[in-house]
Amino acid sequence: MISVSNVSMRYGGKILFEDVTTTFLSGRRFGLTGPNGAGKSTFMKLLSGELEPQKGNVVRPKKLGILRQDQFAFDEYRVIDTVIMGNRPLWRALEERETLYAKPDLTDEDGMRLGELEGVVAEEDGYTAEADAAVLLDGLDIPEPLHDRKMGELQGGQKVRVLLAQALFGNPEALLLDEPTNYLDLESIHWLQNFLNHYNGSVIVISHDRHFLNGVCTHIADIDYQTIITYPGGYDDMVLQKTQVRSRIESENAQREKKISQLNEFIARFSAGTRASQVTSRKREVERLQTTDLARSNIQRPFIRFEMNRPSGRQALESIGLTKGYDGTSVIKNFSARVQRGEKIALMGRNGTGKTTMLKALLGDAPGVDDPDVGRDSGTVNWGHEVQVGYFAQDHRETIRGGTTVAEWLHDFDPQASKEEIRGLLGQMLFNGEEGNKPTDTLSGGEAARLIFCKLMLQRPNVLVFDEPTNHLDLESINALNVALRKFEGTVLLVTHDEDLVDEVATRIWHFDAGQVEDFTGVYADYTAGATASSRR
Repeated sequence: MISVSNVSMRYGGKILFEDVTTTFLSGRRFGLTGPNGAGKSTFMKLLSGELEPQKGNVVRPKKLGILRQDQFAFDEYRVIDTVIMGNRPLWRALEERETLYAKPDLTDEDGMRLGELEGVVAEEDGYTAEADAAVLLDGLDIPEPLHDRKMGELQGGQKVRVLLAQALFGNPEALLLDEPTNYLDLESIHWLQNFLNHYNGSVIVISHDRHFLNGVCTHIADIDYQTIITYPGGYDDMVLQKTQVRSRIESENAQREKKISQLNEFIARFSAGTRASQVTSRKREVERLQTTDLARSNIQRPFIRFEMNRPSGRQALESIGLTKGYDGTSVIKNFSARVQRGEKIALMGRNGTGKTTMLKALLGDAPGVDDPDVGRDSGTVNWGHEVQVGYFAQDHRETIRGGTTVAEWLHDFDPQASKEEIRGLLGQMLFNGEEGNKPTDTLSGGEAARLIFCKLMLQRPNVLVFDEPTNHLDLESINALNVALRKFEGTVLLVTHDEDLVDEVATRIWHFDAGQVEDFTGVYADYTAGATASSRR
């Protein structure tokens, strides 16, 4: 259990939250929600003890599992050891034991100390530590050959999964997980979801994956209105309850305002007359009825709408015998497919199976795409009549030219666009007021993603290609993207591990596994139903 009493945090004149009192009970799983900048990561650091509150106090258990964001802190350690470090008492005992055994001569004190350390190792399940760590790593798709490698040899996404295993290791009494699904494929997300649903301690998780929050959380702790309000249920339940509460308060205030107006009218009319006692009574009634001041929500919702200059031909894309590999190993082998106008294809599969490679191979000579890091080894790709492609790369931050401003960079893609049109697009994506003059070099990941959306809305292509567009977006932006893609009348190719996005947008699935691509025509629910039926046979 973690308890928070009268905690306040503010930076300058900005209040993140004030006088927050809440308890995170064991056996409950809390999603910590709020828009970017609301204070989620700050609150998580307060819970972990990394930050001290400016006011109030936090009581936490001795054993906390924390997902650490520094991918480079463990580069000199073996992968398996990095996981075991999640149990700090055990890791300290193992290190000290190894140091003592390395001594050429042991004193009596050393022998006694070794006995104490062996007791700690036994109590903390140290004799099965490597086997237990290996189970976690396997579940998170870190294969056994990597377990003895140094962390510095791993790719970024693999490091994140090792750090997640570290947080889960050693049976902590509470888990603090900041964006645990980032860089995880769907199979790993499903594994994590199942693990957390069977975990007995407290879970507090920050995630921008709505499906994950709905599947894991028993409660949502929402940061808004300069406080934290806890709602029972998942994310969708919270949104409904929050809307209902706000609407009820606004309705009650409107009724009170109407009554106050009537009373003030009576007071103004008879204050100088003979009905002094009635006037005094009504003044007291006005004081009693004063409406509740509604704190302003800090949630901002972008508006995304993808339109086309003109539709493409009936066949948007054809691939014949497409092959692409690296270092002599084929990732895509002899892939052929036809994509019709209006189809929305989700590219799915575990990390490293070729989804991004497929997009780049298809985009080798796509109209409207100027990216040197695309191409194929063999095969033919034919883009349809009048096709224009808009591309959101996984490393989209690098596609934004530095040394300019947000508005100037966007204007380069349509010199005929007026300043008002550019300003309007930027405003839709929450670049308000002078933020159009913000230097492109200083953009955060989420701001860079929203600027790419502005570019796509300005260019109005009829084929949209997205490679992991949700990685740096908050839930409001992801929901806006979901709605925009559903309404888009053109063709979509989409790599994402956001299950709601796949479920609600895709009309066709390309599933990647061991160098093969399964082409399924139909929605995600039908695909998963078929996959489940096959696994039972």
